[in-house]
Amino acid sequence: MAKTTLPRFQWSFLQPKYWLLWFGIGLWRALLLLPYPCLVQVGRALSGLFAHLGVGKKRLKVARRNLELCFPTFSAEKIDELLKANQLSVGMAIIETGMAWFWSDKRIKKWCKIEGAEHLNTQQGILLVGVHFLTLELGARIIGLHKPGIGVYRPNDNPVFDWLQVRGRMRSNKAMLDRKDLRGMIKALRRGEMIWYAPDHDYGRKNVVFAPFFAVSQTATTTGSYYLLHSAPKSAVIPFAPVRKGDFSGYVLKVSPAVDFSALKDEQQIACQMNQVVEKEILKAVDQYMWMHRRFKTRPNENDPSLYL
Repeated sequence: MAKTTLPRFQWSFLQPKYWLLWFGIGLWRALLLLPYPCLVQVGRALSGLFAHLGVGKKRLKVARRNLELCFPTFSAEKIDELLKANQLSVGMAIIETGMAWFWSDKRIKKWCKIEGAEHLNTQQGILLVGVHFLTLELGARIIGLHKPGIGVYRPNDNPVFDWLQVRGRMRSNKAMLDRKDLRGMIKALRRGEMIWYAPDHDYGRKNVVFAPFFAVSQTATTTGSYYLLHSAPKSAVIPFAPVRKGDFSGYVLKVSPAVDFSALKDEQQIACQMNQVVEKEILKAVDQYMWMHRRFKTRPNENDPSLYL
């Protein structure tokens, strides 16, 4: 079980091998000084560029397959429509992440609103279920303006970018925890803190059960939810969804009422209900979800054929 050690700025970050990255960061930061309507146009351009790159084509193929698996009743035309909108959200995600990390509180408040903030007004620990929307970084920043919590993150392999992402996320959080630091999460919940938690990705075969997720009956689902709720049973499970308005006039962060898990006693039951919670949030903005992730790569049996062939 990992213990979190947050990165600090090192003079070695200024070595020539990082100069190109620093140039990109500087360009990104300067770009974000533009008015938001201009940034939307930049996001559109980035989405078009992404679609023409090799990695982009591969990821969009994964997104299409995920949509087909999750929504088998959707027509080909409906899938194409969602995929096109999702492609745009990929381009916008670069802009929205920069907004979350670099914008002032004043600019965030101008373009972002919150609904259901009253659900966060509790003294008990909060397991804040933030599914992987492409707007997730901005969602965390909006929440942080109302109730700062503790972020959970995956350290980046590049030390400069790892430092940058922690620095950016600390604008909306009291502290950050490595996603493998389960003990740290439990302690935070027991202290009555709010921690950001995303149980909706495929993290491999270790510590999972297989539960329904949309139309896929056997989906690898983390057992972390069980251990957190079993170890901090008084915690409130509160989902939220950061949604970009369809007319690009801003964002609405929708906080849902707490979901009761108290009657569920085992890993399977909790995984099933947590997936239902995630589904409900995704349906608020299907086109803005991170469909490019290979959500169904881990199959119940190692010899089962891949769903991505």
